[in-house]
This record gives sequence, structure tokens and C-alpha cells, in this order.
Amino acid sequence: MAADVWTPVISMAGVAVGGALTYLTQRTTQRTADLAEQRRRAAALTEERRAEQIATLLEFIRCALEAEGVAHARPSQWEVGDDWYVTARPAMDGLRIAEKGVELLCAPGMRTPTTAYARALNQAVWQERGEESLAERLEPFKAEYLATARGSLT
Repeated sequence: MAADVWTPVISMAGVAVGGALTYLTQRTTQRTADLAEQRRRAAALTEERRAEQIATLLEFIRCALEAEGVAHARPSQWEVGDDWYVTARPAMDGLRIAEKGVELLCAPGMRTPTTAYARALNQAVWQERGEESLAERLEPFKAEYLATARGSLT
């Protein structure tokens, strides 16, 4: 008869222990799934930002090449409103916008070489040419920009 008294207690204890273990297992599984989802989202965000930075750096390069072309086409004499100026002004505006995009979206270390390259291009477009060629004047700035950009993406 004593066994009959303990059977429901043992059964209830078994149900309670089983329920507790099930709860702990489910909770642990959910926490693991939540952490995995957080890591997946963080990795996706990192990849999105990297893609955005690559696009921004490439846009600056595109604008820089356009500005370089404008500098090569610069006539010895020009006036506001002539054909060359009508091409040069939007190209330089695009370069400034692309420069600010790099400043805004890329690593802080990109600011200095981007600004230096943009200023060198600005001088090449708007100021009289010196004794050295355009390529000789721009190459150090371009090389520094590209090296820093490459380093910022690794």
C-alpha cells in the first residue's frame, strides 16, 4: 500500500523533471538559433556595407578619370560658358560629390588620399600647367588613393 502512495508522487516528479528538461532544451535551442540569426544579419550587413564602399570608391575613380580627361582637353585659353567649360564644370562637380561620398561611406583613412587626389585634379583642370606632364603630377596622388582604397577593403 505504501507503494501506491508514492507512485503518483514519483509520476508527478517525473513529469516535472521531464517538463523542466524539455523547457531548458527548447530555450537553449532558441537562444542558439537567435545567436546564429544575429551573426547572419551582422555578416549580411557587413557585406552590404563593403559592397556600398566598393561602389563609392569606383564612382570616385570614374569621376577622377573623367576629370583627368577634362584636364587633358583643357585649352590654353578658355572662358566661362565655352564648350570646354560646359564639360569641365559638371565633371568637377561630380568629382566633388564622389569625394564626399568616399568621406561619408568609407574608412576614415580614405579621407586624406581622396581629398589630395581630388585637389590635384582640381588644380590640373583649372590652373595653368607647369613644366611636368599631367600624368607626372597626378600619378603620386592616384597611386596613394588606389593603395589606400585597396588596403581599406581587405
